[in-house]
Amino acid sequence: MSKKRRIGILTGGGDCPGLNAAIRAVSKRAIRDFQMEVIGFEDGFLGLVENRFRKLSDLDVSGILARGGTILGTSNRANPFWFPVLRDGKEVYEDVSKKAFKNYQHLGLEGLVTLGGDGTLKIAQQLLALGLEIVAIPKTIDNDLSGTDFTFGFDSAVSIVTEAMDRIHTTAESHHRVMIVEVMGRYAGWIALYGGVAGGADVILIPEIPFDVDKICGKVWERQMEGKNFSMVVVAEGAFPKKGKPVVRKMIKASPDPVRLGGIAAFLAEKIEKKTELECRFTVLGHLQRGGSPTAFDRLLATQFGHAALDLLLKKDFGKMVAFQKGEMRAVPLRDAVEELKKVPLNHPLMLAARSVGTAFGD
Repeated sequence: MSKKRRIGILTGGGDCPGLNAAIRAVSKRAIRDFQMEVIGFEDGFLGLVENRFRKLSDLDVSGILARGGTILGTSNRANPFWFPVLRDGKEVYEDVSKKAFKNYQHLGLEGLVTLGGDGTLKIAQQLLALGLEIVAIPKTIDNDLSGTDFTFGFDSAVSIVTEAMDRIHTTAESHHRVMIVEVMGRYAGWIALYGGVAGGADVILIPEIPFDVDKICGKVWERQMEGKNFSMVVVAEGAFPKKGKPVVRKMIKASPDPVRLGGIAAFLAEKIEKKTELECRFTVLGHLQRGGSPTAFDRLLATQFGHAALDLLLKKDFGKMVAFQKGEMRAVPLRDAVEELKKVPLNHPLMLAARSVGTAFGD
């Protein structure tokens, strides 16, 4: 009997809505149309290093389209090229990529589908250079991956921000307050821009535009003079004042990305309240933006990404990331996708539209 064809799949980095939809799309098509075995590595690259995996059946991936998170688990501390190990009671970091490669080879995989954001895809590019046959699917709520117009997870995060804004709007209006909502977005302001516009924010602050507190206070006072006795501010966690720096909540040395941002909303509330003598409150949405069921858009996008990724794998067109560009599924070289973060251009149509209805950006 001929050996059954086999592929692998893993989810790396932070979780987000849509991961299960993509796993489902890859697995169902591989199993149903090509009678392949699908090996799901547990906890991202950690499973690849530790040889922890499970075979995914059609039943395993049925009913997961609407489920948030990832059925395979994930990890953002499992870089095979900088892997934590204990030596004499101390944690040190070693390159265990050859171990990951041997595990991949031993399983006899035709290819590996990696789902992730910037960090995951950079690791995938390094593993590609070792000889792993890899295709990638872009996911990140930050929407900051080059090469694709949208990543799944982003629309779901924006919907959470929008709903939060709708709810906070009513209490802001009732109590005549300045309400500040802090959203995710370390180095790119896509969530703040889209969520802020959809939620009717009066001020949107993003990392791409260093803000002036006096300009923000000026906007708040302008609204007061117009009889609008409340204001809504959306701020990305990575936004920062002119001649200032992002607010760092803490540093985690053991993490590949040790900086943990957070606190900009509290900073703004204190400054605005002091300068305007208006009552300010702030809310940090945090991981609420990552959780829950994916929106219809993210389910559709993830399903199409999964279908396209398997196409690339079957054609042995490795080293590519599937991408959504101008309404179509395309493939871009992995190196192009991770070369630089996709930041909000200052002439973005949505930003221009927001300015035209009176939204301020602190500049």
